[in-house]
Amino acid sequence: MSRRFITPLDRYIASEFTRIFGVTIMGFPVLVFVIDLVDNLRKYTERKLTIKAVALSYLYWIPDTLFMVLPAAVLFATVFSIGTFTRYSEITAAKASGISFYRFIAPIIVMATLAMGLDLVFSEVAPPANAERLKLLAGPNNSRDDDRYNFAFASEAGRVYRIYTLNVRNRYVDNLEIEKRASARQPGMLLASTRGEWRADRGWMLQSGVLHVIPSRTADLVFTFDSLVDRDLRETPQELRASEREPSEMRFAELTRFIGILERSGAEVNTLKVERMLKLAIPVTCLIIALFGAPLATSSQRGGAAYGIAVSLATTILFLVLIQLTKAIGGKGIMSPELAAWMPNILVGLFAIFLLARVRT
Repeated sequence: MSRRFITPLDRYIASEFTRIFGVTIMGFPVLVFVIDLVDNLRKYTERKLTIKAVALSYLYWIPDTLFMVLPAAVLFATVFSIGTFTRYSEITAAKASGISFYRFIAPIIVMATLAMGLDLVFSEVAPPANAERLKLLAGPNNSRDDDRYNFAFASEAGRVYRIYTLNVRNRYVDNLEIEKRASARQPGMLLASTRGEWRADRGWMLQSGVLHVIPSRTADLVFTFDSLVDRDLRETPQELRASEREPSEMRFAELTRFIGILERSGAEVNTLKVERMLKLAIPVTCLIIALFGAPLATSSQRGGAAYGIAVSLATTILFLVLIQLTKAIGGKGIMSPELAAWMPNILVGLFAIFLLARVRT
């Protein structure tokens, strides 16, 4: 008779992991919030933030905090659960029953994979919540979301837009100029409009302007218009303000689009590329860190809880340091930004393979 795919031992191991994992993900955010509140209480007071606004800002911060905390929670749960099984000789008993160490930790790997999927969800949920949090912490008199003045950028269609005034809240621009250089197939173009309004169903409606079509260096066809819809200007008012947004405020697709806008404008985007790839690399860390922590925890038989805490905290701090190093290395162009973002996982993954190979199965 074939064995059942999920055994009582699997459920026992998964339940021990889940118990420690749950306590960790509930405790870490509270610790982070308390430290942040102590550090920034004076700043919040100076900005005259209400208790409700500060409390709500921490509520919005939960997804981003959990996004960063989940790999550490997986590590703590792996080290403490495996350490407990080792101290009480449960792993030895399983081996005596013909269950290898790799099969023994399979439920932990499955739980770490589920945590990775959950972290990917948090990576998409966190950006809009972070944007709301920053609005609250900016204070009631801050207008970071309202206006932007005298800026230019290159669109996906190869046009250069110069805008004098952008009002995000009311979704309009004043004194807009659009320039497109001539190519072998298309004539050059210069458009000037006194005002443009964003309409969700149609896009940008430009009003009261002049359009110059320049088929050659000596010709210039001039048209005036009362209104027209620019189909090539696809950026929303919020995206036109994108230079003031933080990477933590943008989802993966939004950040990809933002990077494209900056690249067309000739801006340096290596650091943003690292931040974008970390939105994928950090969730994968949940799985890598479980493979690393499982064999490491088997040496905790005599160290007890102190050993588990020391190993988990040291590994977490080391990993955070590595992430900051990857941002610096990738941002300076010393290494490909995408490779730099994955480098901590690669290093820890190689060490995990080395440790797993040395475990007695």
